[in-house]
Amino acid sequence: MYSDEGVILLSDGVELTPPLIRRLVELDIGYIHIEDGLTEGIHIPEMLHEETRRSALQNIRKNFQRLSESSKIKKGYAYLGKDFTKVMEAILNDVSSQEESMIFLMDMNTSDHYLYKHSLNVCVYTIVLGIAGGYTEEQLIVLGLGALLHDIGKMQMPRRVLAKPQKLTDEEFKLIQAHTEIGYKILKDEPGIPLLAAHCAFQHHERLNGSGYPRGIQGNDIHEYAQWVALADSYDAMTSHRVYRPAMLPHQAVEVLYTGSGTLYDQKKLELFRDKVAIYPPGLTVKLSTGETGVVSSIHTSTPHRPVVRIFGDAEGQRLQTPYEIDLAKALSVIITDVDGADAESTFLEH
Repeated sequence: MYSDEGVILLSDGVELTPPLIRRLVELDIGYIHIEDGLTEGIHIPEMLHEETRRSALQNIRKNFQRLSESSKIKKGYAYLGKDFTKVMEAILNDVSSQEESMIFLMDMNTSDHYLYKHSLNVCVYTIVLGIAGGYTEEQLIVLGLGALLHDIGKMQMPRRVLAKPQKLTDEEFKLIQAHTEIGYKILKDEPGIPLLAAHCAFQHHERLNGSGYPRGIQGNDIHEYAQWVALADSYDAMTSHRVYRPAMLPHQAVEVLYTGSGTLYDQKKLELFRDKVAIYPPGLTVKLSTGETGVVSSIHTSTPHRPVVRIFGDAEGQRLQTPYEIDLAKALSVIITDVDGADAESTFLEH
């Protein structure tokens, strides 16, 4: 586990002690994967190679901080196009090289510098959706840049407002809303940044029914790239641990998104999104309708909602001496009824 600066916080194979666990809590680590006898052989998929991830985060951190040091918007951010195009090419190479790319949770770092990790996560999720949507490599670069830079306007926002744990006042929320227009102004005239990428920053909080901001535009007036970014942005916000609320699990976040089907988000885009999200990712502890308890050991990319579960506890709550696996894609009468950690608050406060 690495910090944003690339420093190792926790190495593979380290035994968790009470002091280490307390330190992880202090660092606001959302969750970790624990290796033990029960999980032996379970592979946790990574959407990016570790080197790509660290390099991307360092690049985002460096360039975003340069922007935050500017007291006002000015012309001449030529480094943005050059640096972030290289980042995008590395991300696209990692994601497209996977045989069947899926959206797995990526938030396994500290909550410090949330904006940097959020920008990377939204980019990766959006690229997965773009590949599934049949976009060309050139289109994916533009879409990915729009996703990577969608929140860049927040670098001109006061940190006290961005990190506020309580509900924002009307005045503070109005200030936060301005990040879409600021982001657009930062990006729109840069020669290395496609204008469509700037429009992703401008439109990613617009909604189909006109209830979004900053302009309240509707339907097809919202560019399809911005609509994809909006989905990935909302999903990552909900599944990331924040100072003002715990993270939701993937299936909870997808349910929330579906409450806006046809009103906030395009239904067909939501359907593709649902099919690409590993709502029960490997490593997650679940309870089945049989009363048995187990951990998700693998998923089927064609039916991610019907994973393979390694059973380690019987219906009476007794630990099994010999765990076994059940494939829910075949055992159709068995369903997942509960998920460890599903007590996260279901309300969604959007910043």
